[in-house]
Amino acid sequence: MTAPPSHGPRILVIDDEPQIHRFLGLALEAAGYAPLKALTAAEGLKLAATGSPALILLDLGLPDQEGQALVPKLRGFCPAPVLVLSARDREAEKVQALDAGADDYVQKPFALGELLARIRAALRRHAGPPAATVLRLDKLEIDLAHRLARIDGEAEPLKLTPREWELLVALTRGEGRVLTHRQLLGQIWGPAHVEDAQYLRVYIGQLRQKLGPVAPLLRTEPGVGYRFGEPG
Repeated sequence: MTAPPSHGPRILVIDDEPQIHRFLGLALEAAGYAPLKALTAAEGLKLAATGSPALILLDLGLPDQEGQALVPKLRGFCPAPVLVLSARDREAEKVQALDAGADDYVQKPFALGELLARIRAALRRHAGPPAATVLRLDKLEIDLAHRLARIDGEAEPLKLTPREWELLVALTRGEGRVLTHRQLLGQIWGPAHVEDAQYLRVYIGQLRQKLGPVAPLLRTEPGVGYRFGEPG
């Protein structure tokens, strides 16, 4: 595990192949990035937590843990986009990685120009436009700056606990996308609780009660997770 030079956005490379690190290290530095090197999943998790990477390049075939299992762990605490680099070409592997929270999937061997273009695109998407401070979904208004949620026509804002507020914001910012149980648990309760689905069921039930007339917008995707959007 090595630290990068201090300049440029940090790119964490989690791969057990030394030749990949040599090749990508030179290429990333030439493109203005500062590479972080991890040869195992354990090293990758540590550097993701302490190295403030702007983006993560992740191999699936790691010696101490399957890379597929590492994606939701990273998603639980690290906001950096994750690009999977793998020699596996089966569609099921790609779908599984993307469903787990990866932002992109690049198959080995890859063209360096394409990889750098995908890194730039992921960093642009992650930076995004300035976030709105007020979200409106149907009759629900969410004031992020003042931590208030209000339903049209009601005088008082919703009385939400801190966890309920975090859950509502995570779902509404998902813009209609399905957020898996593990993603929500990791984001709100932390990586140690990604298997505690009962936490989530209890809070989803409480949140639905408080949302009242807009509760149908909080939709369950059986066996997968939840989304906030128009009822089907």
